[in-house]
Amino acid sequence: MKVPPAKADTFSKSPDSNIRAILVYGPDEGLVQERSKSLVLSVVDDPLDPFRIVDLDNDQLKKQPALLSDEAAAISMMGGRRVVKIRSAGDALANCIKDFLQDPIGDALIIFEGGDLPARSKLRKIFESEKSAAAIACYKDDEKSLPNVIRQTVEKEGLFISNDALSFLVTNLGTDRRLTRRELQKLCLYKGKNSGNIELEDAIACIGDTATLTLDDIALSVAMGNIRNLENNLRRAQQENQNAITILRSVSRHFQKLHMISGLVTQGIPLDKALGTLRPPLFWKVAEPFKAQVRKWSPKALAKALSMLMETEANCKKTGSPAEILCARTLLEITAKAPTRIR
Repeated sequence: MKVPPAKADTFSKSPDSNIRAILVYGPDEGLVQERSKSLVLSVVDDPLDPFRIVDLDNDQLKKQPALLSDEAAAISMMGGRRVVKIRSAGDALANCIKDFLQDPIGDALIIFEGGDLPARSKLRKIFESEKSAAAIACYKDDEKSLPNVIRQTVEKEGLFISNDALSFLVTNLGTDRRLTRRELQKLCLYKGKNSGNIELEDAIACIGDTATLTLDDIALSVAMGNIRNLENNLRRAQQENQNAITILRSVSRHFQKLHMISGLVTQGIPLDKALGTLRPPLFWKVAEPFKAQVRKWSPKALAKALSMLMETEANCKKTGSPAEILCARTLLEITAKAPTRIR
């Protein structure tokens, strides 16, 4: 069973009683941990209960496949349903889980935590096709999902957030759910519980120093033709464990926005009015650089850059070359040829 993204959070809090095993996977490790914890809490009250929760890892189960059935069938000393968690799950466990699902024993909920498993992953295919199993994908928050995460987090603390502050946070957070939660908790502590609105100056004062370098910074560097900034941002992205596909897609989204606005301007729509169609709206600090990019980049040049980005993403998935090198090479080439570049 493949859990739709829109129902992933609801399912994690209250999974179907017929589901025996659940794979939680994806590039957002923080979100994987968050949804895995929700699944655990759907069965036990204390996520640290040693009598009802057992932790295994990929290597343990690979060496001793029978452990899965043994732990699933075990009875808690203190009573109650048990949870078996398997960390760092990979395709090496595909046969193990397939055999277990053919004749599951016991009533324990089995939770597999995986990384960014590709669509061809054997483990993914098993969890997506079996009726008694489910797969939950955990992708990085984007401009559609992140605003709700921010609002829900601050509202739990009795706070509200202004549109400007929300726009700033959407621009500077979202690469990892765990980091996003941590930064928002810090912001709420800074503002004080039940103290009214979080304004832009609050967000800048609390978040600005630690979260200003995001995937959007890479996209801006490329579109502005700033090679030095691009190199610095790529190093930071590597330190934050951003993968090449995520970086390429982030830059592609930026160029898609440029292409859309450039098209509207070509049709005779004033630039400021065209920018008003963007959702979420541009953060004020990047509005002027974005306008400069629209004025300099032609629709033809933007289309060519988008084609290069999509081709590189495809090559990252199907060639043997290191994805990071392919990504960096393409971004540097686009940056070097950018019409905004000051030579």
